[in-house]
Amino acid sequence: MYHYTECGLDNVWLTNGYTKKKTAYGVAVSISNADDLHKVLAGELINKPARLTGKEFRFLRVMLKLSQGAVAKVQGVSEQNVSLWERHGKVPKANDNLMRIIYMAHESKNHSLRQVCERITTVERLVHQRIVAETTGKGWSSTVEENDERFALAV
Repeated sequence: MYHYTECGLDNVWLTNGYTKKKTAYGVAVSISNADDLHKVLAGELINKPARLTGKEFRFLRVMLKLSQGAVAKVQGVSEQNVSLWERHGKVPKANDNLMRIIYMAHESKNHSLRQVCERITTVERLVHQRIVAETTGKGWSSTVEENDERFALAV
């Protein structure tokens, strides 16, 4: 069995679905269809009877592709609160329940909630963009740089 801590959870063990390979840097592990595995793990978390741990809360947040700041906005708390929950594992019951509801609605293809999550992710990503402007013989033009990708915008 393989103790799969790379997902951010301490209590996941795999009986199969992985391969180990020796490399110059040590043993590397490849997980077969990790996205599906993570959905299964998330399903176990939202159905568990006890409260989520901080690591479990973070796992669901990452599955939703939301930053701590985005989750804080959605849940009406500060980003520092979310950070503390994830580091120290004391997630308030209401916030635990809300995270489970958000994840379930997102996975059930609830289009309005999905759009909200995607919009939050887009806004968070766009906050860190860089606009580079230059003048040409035809006037000004600009390019938006985001995560090493360029998107041309005509002015």
